[in-house]
Amino acid sequence: MDKYIMETNIVTKQKDEVKIKKPKNYKVVMYNDDYTTMEFVINILVNVFNKKLVEAEKIMIDVHKRGKGVAGIYSYDIAITKVSTAMSMAKEDGFPFKLTVEEA
Repeated sequence: MDKYIMETNIVTKQKDEVKIKKPKNYKVVMYNDDYTTMEFVINILVNVFNKKLVEAEKIMIDVHKRGKGVAGIYSYDIAITKVSTAMSMAKEDGFPFKLTVEEA
């Protein structure tokens, strides 16, 4: 007796769900030191981080009093670019200004 194999085509409907994740945010943290001037920090906050003068002064005072403060929260690439720009300006002016990028 021959065996017959019957093939069936089963059509299934598959839903392709694409979940788009929002990119993670990263905070740029500024650290206090005994050499970088308050004026330089304010200049960085206004010109690199696009803060208004009043907000820049508040952040600078926080950094001075608490030892560190958040300059802003950005996507990773923007945070790294801003830190690089600020660190280059600090190096050019001879300041040991320190910034880091941390996951928010």
